[in-house]
Amino acid sequence: MFENDTLTDINSLGEFGLIERIKSSVKIYNSETIYGIGDDGAVIDSKGLQTVVSTDLLVEGVHFDIQYTPLKHLGYKAVVVNLSDIAAMNATPKQITVSLAISSKYTLEAIEELYVGINAACKNFNVDLIGGDTTTSPSGLTISITAIGVAAAEEIIYRSTAQINDLICVSGDLGAAYAGLMILDREKRIFTENNKVQPELEGYDYVLEKQLKPEPRLDIIRALKEAGIKATSMIDISDGLSSELIHLCKASGTGCRIMTDKLPIAQETLNVADELSLPHFTLALNGGEDYELLFTLSQNDYNKLMKVSDISVIGFITEATSGYQLVDSENNIAPLTAQGWSSFKE
Repeated sequence: MFENDTLTDINSLGEFGLIERIKSSVKIYNSETIYGIGDDGAVIDSKGLQTVVSTDLLVEGVHFDIQYTPLKHLGYKAVVVNLSDIAAMNATPKQITVSLAISSKYTLEAIEELYVGINAACKNFNVDLIGGDTTTSPSGLTISITAIGVAAAEEIIYRSTAQINDLICVSGDLGAAYAGLMILDREKRIFTENNKVQPELEGYDYVLEKQLKPEPRLDIIRALKEAGIKATSMIDISDGLSSELIHLCKASGTGCRIMTDKLPIAQETLNVADELSLPHFTLALNGGEDYELLFTLSQNDYNKLMKVSDISVIGFITEATSGYQLVDSENNIAPLTAQGWSSFKE
């Protein structure tokens, strides 16, 4: 799509020139999008449905390390983390806006590579890029994306509506993204100490892809609908299972009990845990950026759930007075604590 042979200083285009370059690469996929990039605001016709809006911010040095994160993957992931929030509301994503704060170290070609990933995500998930903003940054790159989705009022699922005795379910597997991050950080440290030693990433494809190029579980949302199942509450796993489950329980006014031997962990993740001498469940419970769906379900829907693939039942909702409990394979009970990602933790 972008064929420049030399690198171009963004200042030579200016803000509006950059916006025009971005606009020229954007395609519209939804009839609800009446007008996108090019005016003071976008125009959307929600066609009688309720609108769901979510915003996420990615800051260089906090949420991503540009030394080992390809810009194309970063653009894709920046979209995915927002679509995951829309999925967690049981809604269908339709549009996004993208705002960037860009430092002078980034060339036009670098930003265009970022948009290759953004546009690929839009195409894959049938989402329209309809606007945003650009400005300068004194250092690094900041990406702010707002995702807009739609759903019928009766289809929206909140994190605050779990019921006592509901099953606790999770899609996919856990801890792989954190395992991938640890491998990348390790290889970066080795390379920093001796730049003649090339990073050794062979054999880590699964966990690296989970970290660098996650996917929103919109397929799970579709599968549950096809099975005639509506979750009683839902949240996506961006900050780690332990943190997200406690968020859900606090919002619902409940407790929980989960079983460590029911946590779904891929063999590739187990291999990394063994290699780094980490307890397996540390990655599954506390690793962030899985972007899987954590949801609760009435026990009456258990038989229907068994027809849906890639979902694990890991526990059940309890009275608030029971607290948040973790039960191991020998039936020992320990408190479940939120040890996942915290934006303002020292």
